[in-house]
Amino acid sequence: MADHEPSSSRKPLSWRTLFVVVAHQQESLRYVLVSSLDFFMTYIMLRSHPDFIESNVVARFFLNHWGVKGLIYFKLGMVALVCVISQIVAQQRPRVAKWLLNWATVVVAGVVIYSLILFLRHTGAGGLLED
Repeated sequence: MADHEPSSSRKPLSWRTLFVVVAHQQESLRYVLVSSLDFFMTYIMLRSHPDFIESNVVARFFLNHWGVKGLIYFKLGMVALVCVISQIVAQQRPRVAKWLLNWATVVVAGVVIYSLILFLRHTGAGGLLED
């Protein structure tokens, strides 16, 4: 079964429909929550030990120039961008938008898990994770 209908029956994309109907609310919420965990892990790691750095060079630029507020604005901007793109895509291709949100959630969750492992190993709190 195709995830879009013939072009003659498609709803026209407009600003009104974009902001009235929020497609894939659960997927969007999961993405926002996992992205929040990413920010908190980054914040905790940066504050806990001087050896930790922001490895994303763009995020590091914002952090170095505007501090934690800059990092928050950058990460919130990226979350908003993914959510807006998914809503635009959902107007014509709802299954693709759902896939996009789920994929983005898995990627960010991977970063959160990796950060947690690094944090536990580096701070000594993860004795079970030591090599």
